[in-house]
Formats: sequence, C-alpha cells, structure tokens
Amino acid sequence: MTETTDNDTTMRAMSQDVFGGPEVLKEVELPRPAPGPSEILVRVHAAGVNPTDWKNRAFGLWNPDPLPVLGWDVSGVVEAVGLGVTVFKPGDEVFGMLPYPHLAGAYAEFAKAPARSFAHKPADIDHVQAGALPLAALTAYQALVDTADVQPGQRVLIHAAAGGVGHLAVQIAKARGAYVIGTASAGKHELLRELGADELIDYRTTDFAEEVRDVDVVLDTLAGDVRTRSLDVLREGGTLVSILPVGFEDDARKAAELGVKLEVLLVEADHGGMRAIADLVARGQLRARVDATFPLVEVAKAHAHGETDRTTGKIVLTVR
Repeated sequence: MTETTDNDTTMRAMSQDVFGGPEVLKEVELPRPAPGPSEILVRVHAAGVNPTDWKNRAFGLWNPDPLPVLGWDVSGVVEAVGLGVTVFKPGDEVFGMLPYPHLAGAYAEFAKAPARSFAHKPADIDHVQAGALPLAALTAYQALVDTADVQPGQRVLIHAAAGGVGHLAVQIAKARGAYVIGTASAGKHELLRELGADELIDYRTTDFAEEVRDVDVVLDTLAGDVRTRSLDVLREGGTLVSILPVGFEDDARKAAELGVKLEVLLVEADHGGMRAIADLVARGQLRARVDATFPLVEVAKAHAHGETDRTTGKIVLTVR
C-alpha cells in the first residue's frame, strides 16, 4: 500500500494539469485541506475508480479544465470535523461520495467534503470493499429506488449487469423483490446468478429486444442504440432510467409516443442513500465485486485497466 507522509500540513495526491491518457496523472504534494463549516476531513484508506474518472481525465466531461485531483469514492477515517458537524467524530470510519461532478479529490491521502456526503462504514467490510461502493451504488440506488420506485414482483432489465453499477443494481433490485433480467457476456453469467439475477442474456449472441417483453423498469448504462431499443421492451407506463445524460432528446420523444417514461439521472451525494446502502451491506444483501486493486501511485495503471472495458465489478485504489 502507499506509504503516508508524516507532515501534518501537506499530503500526497495524484494530479494532472492537462487532459490526456493515463500518463498525465502524476504524484504531487499539496496542502492538506482543512474542513470548513459542516464539512469533515477524511484520512483516505481506499478510493474507488469509476468510468467517469477516466473520462474526466481524458477530456473533462463535466469540467472545462482538468480537475486538480480526480476521484469521488472515499472510504477512510474522520481526521477532523468542521463547525456544526454532529453526525461524525474524529476516529469514525466512514464511506461516501464527494459531491459529483465538480468536487472531486479522492486520489489523495486526505479528502474533505460536506459531512452528509458520508455514512458510517459497515463494520463487517473493509475499506477496499467500502471504497468500491459509493458512486456506483448510489447511482443504482437513486435509479431503482428513488427514481423508478421498484416494487416486489416487477420485472427489471439491467444492461451491462456485470459492470460497476450493474452488479450492484442487480443486488439492489433483488433486495426490493424484483425479477431481475441482466445483459452480460456469457462468461459473467455465473457471477450474476450468484448475485441474484433471475434471467440472463448474452448480448454477444442474442438481441435482448427480441427476447424480453413487458418490463417495468430498465436501467440503461450504455445509451445509444441500446437505450433507444430498450424503450420497446417496456410495458405501457414503464420507466427507463438512463445514467448517461447525453443525446437523449430523440429517445424522450419516442418514450412519449410509446406511453413510457424516460428519466435521465446524474448521481448526487446523498447521506440518506449512503445510509440505505450501509444497511443493505449490513443485512448481507449488497457486496461490491472488486476486480482489481492498485496502490495510489499506480492510478495510471488502474485507469488503463478500466479502459479495457473488460473489468467485472469495481477497481479500487489502496491509499493507506
């Protein structure tokens, strides 16, 4: 694991000053942040890596300039609390998502954020597991629970079901009592069955649009043609939630014509959602599948690994 600095005024972090490939990420020394009112400072133990990380590294996505420090997933220990914080104390183990999309900063020894971006880390998982969860699990939870309000017995189709968001969405949908259909390559079907998927479609050999009908909820993690054709498998009144809020205007018109709903979701920092995720973990209904771990200083290798599009589950940086 990455060694930590002894200096109490600075910290090590991975930064970039230009957009580009993984090689633009460099180790730097930065001032250690101090928590302001309603904020906490977390000593980072693990930081999840998500596709939005390498997209922001490569071309900005939501930000016109390179973010000084990337990363939104944090698991660690509270180092200090700001004025007015009552929900956490120094020494508490916490996990959460830094406010997305602008307030990144997880690729560092310390990260600060509004206190209610976090929840107490479940005691029965380590920081690597906890660091894998926040952004992807919140995305799945906000899509399936807050937006689509999945109910017992409903049919839910999850695209890229073995991906970072997908494999957590399978578990959340099952915890809600849904019948879960997933698309994934055949080699990942066994894992998805273990996670609770009821029906699986190998997207390489089978057109899901010809196999699936009368779906109540679709979780779209791919956009493009997959999102467009997914509207056709919904029952009247059904809901498609897309987590890729780009190029959806034509799909919105098609949804209106079909009598179905298209919702476009951008994940938000969410104390209530993190507490719900922690509760699912504590009940044994939610676990992250960690595909690979890398030390913080090898974040470029982590990005290169993620960009192969061959990962199953999540990539995590070990910081401490």
